[in-house]
Amino acid sequence: MKGLLKNIGIILILIGTAVLIYCGATGNVNNNMILGTSLATIIVGMLAYIIINKHIAD
Repeated sequence: MKGLLKNIGIILILIGTAVLIYCGATGNVNNNMILGTSLATIIVGMLAYIIINKHIAD
């Protein structure tokens, strides 16, 4: 369980980048809702990675 919790930030970042890659490949780059959601997912993933790993290390 700790391993999954430790990697949840990286998983969220990968999901956000996969959405961006998919949008770029299909040419659907004019939809701000999808792009904003993927950006928010990446930012939340980065914050979760930093915060969770800081608390696990302590």
